[in-house]
Amino acid sequence: MSQQGVAPARSAQSSIVGRLAKFFPEAAPVRIGVRVTRLGPESYGETTVIEFGTSQEVLFALTQPLEFGDRIHLENADGSLKTEATVVAVQYHNGRTALAARFTSAVPNWIVKP
Repeated sequence: MSQQGVAPARSAQSSIVGRLAKFFPEAAPVRIGVRVTRLGPESYGETTVIEFGTSQEVLFALTQPLEFGDRIHLENADGSLKTEATVVAVQYHNGRTALAARFTSAVPNWIVKP
């Protein structure tokens, strides 16, 4: 006889970044590995994955805290995405930080279009 069980599904909407994406109705799921570097006197970098994007914003999670208004540099491995952005939204959960960052200028090769 088989037994039934219930397990929570791992969906993008249940992730910390997915919860933040609800505030960005145009956000589309993406999966782009990037290096995020905080600009300024206390610079540091971390590798992460952009989980959602709009034509002007990217949403991702970090272990290092960033704050609203922090400036960051984003770059993927092949250099096709190499730009600066400003943090426009932050959510904290269990030692992780979900962030939305808005590009400081138009990104011509960005895949998410309006």
